Formats: sequence, C-alpha cells, structure tokens
Amino acid sequence: MEQGVNSLDRLFETIRANYPNTELKSIRDAFEFARTAHEGQMRKSGEPYFNHAYHTSFLLAEWRMSPAMIMAGMLHDVPEDTKHTVEDVRKNFGEDIASMVEGETKLSQLKYRGVERYAENLRKMFFSIAQDVRIVIVKFADRIDNMRTLSIFPEAKRHRIALETLEIYAAIANRLGMGIIRKQLEDLSFQYIYPTEYAWVTGLVKEQYAATEPYVEKMKNTILDDLRQANINILDVHSRTKGFYSLYKKLLKHDRDFKQIYDIVACRVIVSTVADCYSVLGVIHNRWKPLKGRIKDYIAQPKPNGYQSLHTTVFCDNGQIVEFQIRNQEMHEQSQYGLAAHWFYKEQGKSSPFEKKYTAWLKELGKFQKEMADSSKFLETLESLKIDLFQNRIFVFTPNGDVIDLPEGATAVDFAYAIHTDMGDHCTAAKVNDRITPLDAPLLSSDVIEIVTDKKRKSPSVTWLKSVKTRHARSKIREQIKKTRLGELLLHIAPTNINGKKNR
Repeated sequence: MEQGVNSLDRLFETIRANYPNTELKSIRDAFEFARTAHEGQMRKSGEPYFNHAYHTSFLLAEWRMSPAMIMAGMLHDVPEDTKHTVEDVRKNFGEDIASMVEGETKLSQLKYRGVERYAENLRKMFFSIAQDVRIVIVKFADRIDNMRTLSIFPEAKRHRIALETLEIYAAIANRLGMGIIRKQLEDLSFQYIYPTEYAWVTGLVKEQYAATEPYVEKMKNTILDDLRQANINILDVHSRTKGFYSLYKKLLKHDRDFKQIYDIVACRVIVSTVADCYSVLGVIHNRWKPLKGRIKDYIAQPKPNGYQSLHTTVFCDNGQIVEFQIRNQEMHEQSQYGLAAHWFYKEQGKSSPFEKKYTAWLKELGKFQKEMADSSKFLETLESLKIDLFQNRIFVFTPNGDVIDLPEGATAVDFAYAIHTDMGDHCTAAKVNDRITPLDAPLLSSDVIEIVTDKKRKSPSVTWLKSVKTRHARSKIREQIKKTRLGELLLHIAPTNINGKKNR
C-alpha cells in the first residue's frame, strides 16, 4: 500500500460517499499523526506497521462508520506500540476518540490462554461492549486485518487466535446483526481451525459456483423482466455466495449431503417497500413453483438479531432449484451491517430504525457483567453464559402471542423459566403447537408453547439440568432443588424441647 497522498485520497473518497459534508482536516491530522508515530516500525509480515492502522480505518470507512470511529481505527495502536500515550491522543483529538482508543488498547491486551484467562477476556469484552459498543466495532476491523496476515505465525498461535476470533468476535458480530462482518471473521478463522474441512468446502463451492452462477444469472434476468412488467420498483437484483463456514455448519446438519443445500448461490432482490417485498414473492411464485416448507417470512417474524427478509426456494427452469431473498433497502442494510447501520443513521442525524433491536441485548450484557464481577463465579457459569449471549437464537410464542427469545436448542423448561420462576418450578408437561411434547425436546422458531403446571409438585427435576440451555433456568433449578433438599433434611431432624429432650 502506498502510504502517501494516494491512500489518503482513497480514504477521503470512501468517507465522502457516506458523509459528504464531513470536515476532513481532523482525519488528515489523524492519518499524519499515526504515520509519524509508527515511522520505522515493521510488522512480522515485513510490511510497514502503519499499513495496518490504515487498513483498519479504511474497513471502518467501508462499513460507513462515523469519522470519529475511523480516526479511532487509525490511532488504535498508537498508545500500545509507540512512544505516544492515550493522553497524547486525548490532547490532539479529544476525549471521545481517546476513550475509544483506550478501550481498544485494553481489548488488544487480552490473550486467549487457559480457561481462567479466557473467562477474564470475555468478562472484559462484555464490559467494553456495555460501556461503548463502538469499541468492539473498531476491534472487528482491527481483527479482520490482522487475520489476513495470520499465516506468518506458528501453527499453535494461528489456531489460538483463529479460535478466539470465531468463538468471541464472530459470535458477537452475529448477535449484533453484522452479517458481512461475521462472514469475514468466520471464513478467515475457518481455514486455520479446520484446514482439511476448509479445503473440502472451498473446493466444493468453487466447483458448484462455476456450474450454478451462470444459471442463477439467467434466472435473475428472467425475474427482473417479470418484475418490471409488474411495475415493481426494483432497487437492485444480485446474486450472493454463502460463506464457507456457514455452509460447512449447514452441511454438518445434512450429514455432508451437498444436494440438500439450495442456497450456495442465492438471488437477492432489493425493493423500496415492505409491500413490494410481498409483491415480488407473488411474482416469483407465479412463474415458478416453490418447494414445500421453504418459504420463510422473516419480515413478519424477524430473527432475534434483527434480521428481516423473505426467503423462498423454487423449482426454476429445467427443474433446477434456486433460493430468492427479498427485502427492502433498510432490511438489506440491517442484514449487512446490523448495529453498525444504526450508527450510520445516528451520525446522519436521522432516526435509526435499528436502535431498539439491540438495546435489550446490550442492557442484558451490562447486567451480566455486573452480576459476574466475581471472576470465579463468572468462570463457573461461562459455558451457559456463552449460550445465552452468543448462540443463535430462536423466537417462540406464548398462547397469547407474546414473543420469547431463547437460544437455539432451548427446551420447554427454558421457556417456562423465561416466563416465571414459579411456572418453571411447577411445570409438569408442555404442549407445543397443541401437541404434548417431552419437556427436554428442543424448540423451534415460531413454536407456540403452553406449559402445564401442578402446584403440588415439590421441586424441579434434577434431570432437567441435562437438557436446559439457559443460564437462568439452570440457576433457578439448582436453587430450588437446594431449598427442597434442605427442607427435607430439616424435617428429619426433630427439634429438641427446653429440657434437651427430643420432641416425640
């Protein structure tokens, strides 16, 4: 990368595309400050260290992040790797940018070594996100650029960093709805954690893409003509390729049967309004027959991370199967950038349509962080906490239509405790979609659950601990079992009278 005016002009051009009225002098100052601070420093890859600072800030600019975040990305390694301090950043660029740089510096010092260190890393990560979520977005850019040069390190270190990236950073990006960022983090990690599987999947995709992409392109043009005839305002129609790691996980669910995967290459239609989304669905189904059970309405029922879109899989010409994803521009921005899209709207002085979708999770994260201030307690609940906060989510309903957000694989017992502790303690059976279902059976998105309770039940079953997924349910079950056993123990100890004799 050329470090001079050409690279700065390229950065400016990207920023102006999203913030046309931005004063660029402060960004130029940050560029020169970081370049001077890192002067003479080289990375292990052999390139100038400043290149990393620039690439981090450029990624943030591509994600349409605010000028302040772009500057924080440019300066993020200055306090850690140069003679300059956070105070120098604060003096030259103000409190807001210095605060992000300081938070980023603390995250950069975390290392993924040993279970206790890992728990402490997560605890500090949660604190940083709860304090200022912008810090972790800057960290995403920093991590993506670092992952691009990971091959220079020894195998053990590559594996450690890639595992941390997959289990922590990609998982957080997913919960924040940042699809394009999650995909990059996952695929960059995948090749180092499962190199054999990575080679297998990429080979399959390359072969399948070469065979499928021209056909999908032809179907795209066909449906585009139909949509124009229907006078639907089309903003964009394009194909997208599924991420390697995402595809790998899906293949595992289908016993590695490649023929069961229909969305390796999908056709995406972007329109103006929600009504247009459903009109497009009608036009597609008018031309091609949909596969039974493959129509998914994530507009009416968004995924817990905020994702909205219509999905349909259809038999196209010659019987080939193609998936279509239909959404409006707002939904598309949401699916690509998630919370980052919220920041873009906020910086533009516009009302963000995404803010409410992440407020609850960020508040939950802050609550967990406060509850787990004790490192030993945090370590005890680490695995269930990872499930609660990072695992893919499902949404299920009460009989009254209230939506309950649970981790994937959650059971009716998890559902009962999410409603009320008393319901969980006394639940004896569950009706899922009006059918009696085992209490330990995993729930699916859109299930309607009714819990049958019995007030005579003394306590939860200890066997429930083997199947519940949420930290909340597990802690309440243990708490009630302890109370019940203590009560039973006390009943067996006859109280003594004032003469020291046991009452009969």
